[in-house]
Amino acid sequence: MARVLVVEDDQFVRSALIRQLTEASHTVRSVGTALEALREVAHHGFDVVVLDLGLPDLDGAEALKMLRGITDVPVIVATARDDEAEIVRLLNDGADDYLVKPFSIAHLSARMAAVLRRARSGAADSPPSRVLRVGGLAIDPLRRQAELDGAPLDLTRREFDLLAFLAERPGVVVPRKELLAEVWRQSYGDDQTIDVHLSWLRRKLGETAARPRYLHTLRGVGVKLEPPAEPVPEPEPGP
Repeated sequence: MARVLVVEDDQFVRSALIRQLTEASHTVRSVGTALEALREVAHHGFDVVVLDLGLPDLDGAEALKMLRGITDVPVIVATARDDEAEIVRLLNDGADDYLVKPFSIAHLSARMAAVLRRARSGAADSPPSRVLRVGGLAIDPLRRQAELDGAPLDLTRREFDLLAFLAERPGVVVPRKELLAEVWRQSYGDDQTIDVHLSWLRRKLGETAARPRYLHTLRGVGVKLEPPAEPVPEPEPGP
């Protein structure tokens, strides 16, 4: 069964979806705003997101674009809008499927099963890829999987992209402008964006900016990823 995030501000609809999806043996978390949805996706792993477009803090179409900036999780848009041009735009912006309200739980379950089959089929059909290794880190760019000392890392889409990009250049200081251009696909931007993602990534690697192990920031220059330094052995006591 799937781990589902329901993003819906209508409490009646939200409660019904939670109850029916839970009865269908899915694990469900729910939020009522776009910002809460972004926070949930950044910190928890989901198999599928059911995204309402009529959210109180941010239009669902904008929320979809922001979600696509941090995760590849399949997104099913739930909308009262049945305009074909709007639906095409949503699909082009990264939605995997859509449902026009009102819809039945059987219909939603069928659409969820379809997008999950496509996602799993794509992963199973992927050819073997070169695994990047930096110290205890192992990063598989094709399967988008990362491990630290054999333990899986639960990374968001952008955290993984940042780690993989740096892992392809171990020991090389990468300028922030290059990170924005290659990882964020932006020709300009706020350095705080990089700092926030570095902070989240450091936390998952078990380090801090004050006590780095893998990620090292050179102020005014850039960022590099390198293996932790080997501890210097204690000298043996003399006779």
